[in-house]
Amino acid sequence: MHDAPMLAPAGADPAILAEVREGLSRSPKEISPKYFYDHRGSELFEEITRLPEYYLTRAERSILLEWMPVLIPVLGTCTVVELGAGSGEKARIILDALRTIPGRDGTYVPIDVSASFLAETASRFRSAYPGLRVVPSVADITAELRLPRNLDGPRLFAFLGSTIGNFERPEATRLLERIRRAMRSDDRFLMGVDLRKDVATIEAAYNDSQGVTAEFNRNMLRVLNAELGADFEPSAFEHLAFYDRKLHRIEMHLVSCRDQVVNIPGVGTIHLMRGEAIRTEISCKYDLAGVESLFHAAGLEVESWRTDADHRFALVVGRPAA
Repeated sequence: MHDAPMLAPAGADPAILAEVREGLSRSPKEISPKYFYDHRGSELFEEITRLPEYYLTRAERSILLEWMPVLIPVLGTCTVVELGAGSGEKARIILDALRTIPGRDGTYVPIDVSASFLAETASRFRSAYPGLRVVPSVADITAELRLPRNLDGPRLFAFLGSTIGNFERPEATRLLERIRRAMRSDDRFLMGVDLRKDVATIEAAYNDSQGVTAEFNRNMLRVLNAELGADFEPSAFEHLAFYDRKLHRIEMHLVSCRDQVVNIPGVGTIHLMRGEAIRTEISCKYDLAGVESLFHAAGLEVESWRTDADHRFALVVGRPAA
């Protein structure tokens, strides 16, 4: 990669330019999975969660349905802060449990990087839950945790799905430390983790027969074209996802179908050989010991843990360490 004479487009975020430049300078090349998520990317991910191969959402939902009606009254939750909210569908289960507490309408704070998708989510929740205070916040949780003021406690910070798996250990620790600093002693942290299991089941979840995950993967290139004026040709890349048994994680890549040159104003000219890959996501798989170690590093401790009937997925409740 070398610097191109083209200037970055007006309004381009310098932080995005710097991050993309740094990632594409690595060997192998890498782009953060946060760039999957424009409005179309959020829609595609919601479609992925309904695919037959994608067990994660169904497994997590089964735990939520069984556990939240018991857990939320015990915690006395007043405010649900959902990190990376998306459509917020799973948060409905938590809010339904909250509203069984007499006199408790509660507050819902969905946080997401996609402003348009977040606005739609907030509108749906205001219609579905009269009396619920909905206070959306547009933020990139990998860089900041932007919370509205005067939120009633106790608060439940919910990081659902298996999003924590998308981070290398140092980045995951920093993210959880950011959450820990925002928590008060009576707050709790609810996190979803995908569990280690047979490789065939895991790999099928990221290589669906309908090709939705492949389209989701290529959507990252469309986002960079729109945000930075890049000229990626999404059709010139193939989707690749595989499980690394040593590191206990899925890796997702975009593989160049031919020798090609991509121009990114403000970043440079990217030369890609046929077969060269850009890594777009990792998805680490955990066990209880791994979660306990991660929490300990971030100043949290595991308070309770629940898996689905098939031990494919887990929800863990954490509290600030003493």
